[in-house]
Amino acid sequence: MASLLRRLPWPGRAWKPIAFSNSNFARIPLEEKIEEELFPDYLASRYYPVRIGEVLRDRFQIVGKLGFGATSTVWLARDLNGRRHVALKLFVNSESMGKQLEHELSMYRRISTSAARHTGREAVRNLLDSFDVSGPDGSHRCLVHPPLWESTQTFLHRNPVRRLPSPVLAFILRRLFLALDFLHVECQMIHTAGVDCRRTDIKADNIMFGINDDSVFTAFEDQELHKPSRRKLFDDGRAIYLSRELQMPKDWGAPVLCDFGSAVLDDREHLEDVQPDIYRAPEVILEAPWSNQIDIWNTGCMIWDLFEGGHLFTGQDMEHQTYRSRAHLAEIAALLGPPPRALLKSGKSSHKYFTDQGDFRPDFLVPSTVPLENRETNLEGADRERFLAMMRKMLQWDPVKRSSAKELAEDEWITTNI
Repeated sequence: MASLLRRLPWPGRAWKPIAFSNSNFARIPLEEKIEEELFPDYLASRYYPVRIGEVLRDRFQIVGKLGFGATSTVWLARDLNGRRHVALKLFVNSESMGKQLEHELSMYRRISTSAARHTGREAVRNLLDSFDVSGPDGSHRCLVHPPLWESTQTFLHRNPVRRLPSPVLAFILRRLFLALDFLHVECQMIHTAGVDCRRTDIKADNIMFGINDDSVFTAFEDQELHKPSRRKLFDDGRAIYLSRELQMPKDWGAPVLCDFGSAVLDDREHLEDVQPDIYRAPEVILEAPWSNQIDIWNTGCMIWDLFEGGHLFTGQDMEHQTYRSRAHLAEIAALLGPPPRALLKSGKSSHKYFTDQGDFRPDFLVPSTVPLENRETNLEGADRERFLAMMRKMLQWDPVKRSSAKELAEDEWITTNI
């Protein structure tokens, strides 16, 4: 009990920094590459040399490493002033990151100033703060977020059959559609497009579960205090730590949509080539003007990944063994039939695949038609029909015919399964 009382902050007082002074940690040989070092273009000078226990901005004390990427590392930290735990995302000091980070911050500012009462606001990840940290080789931008547990993708792999149960998928989808309605209507934003947009989209990795259980963070601290993270130590004082996982919360938070670094404003006509290959909407492939309806198409394709155990479209050209727009359009045509003439007329690339009359060109080989009913294998009866009806609301050649995020949040299959 005395130990617990020492952990609880006095009302109105800031937390005091913890002394992470246990030197009984395992050292990793210098010749062994770990974590961010494994990226082909890794340069040590690009990363801020984080040390566990240090305090950034006189407020955020680093507790341990949560993850890493080619452009950033992520850390659990104690917000001493706010008396809470936060996640810090520290970016590399690359000049090319500057414009992208400013774009991401502008998206978060737009989110923060939009209608807070909208039911989808809480389904979008929040930015608590941002600041710059001076390192030995330049400045590093730091974003401060509420900590999240794991992604839907990681959760998916906990299931041996690699498929989400209907109630779980329905709950996630309702939150996702509420988030998209908030972005589309209140923020006038499109999620799955923009800077470096061929890698960032609405996917299982970008839908993460919150944490309503503070014991997860105190357990993480105790682990670091009594069994410090393995690390590599260099002669210049720099260290590279192994990431440590948060334990499974007793009380999960609801899922939230993350990653707005590639979002764009829906305030003009867009023609850019966007979305990862398998999620590209027909209007994107045909180089026709696109809007927020590409988020709906993207979500429909993602649902198939989560629920049916495979991609709805691959775009793989068997002859060339690579992705080709021609092969992708053929797959869509096999599922939905020929595209409408109006869509073809608006696409700059339509002539590559279709005649002026809207027919497939002679060299355009369309696979045998396989309706959606023949592809669905998990459900039966009325539940199956409701699920297929929901999918058809998203998978339409004509973007205007796709249902809105608000309509989909109230879809019968979702409301029946929650």
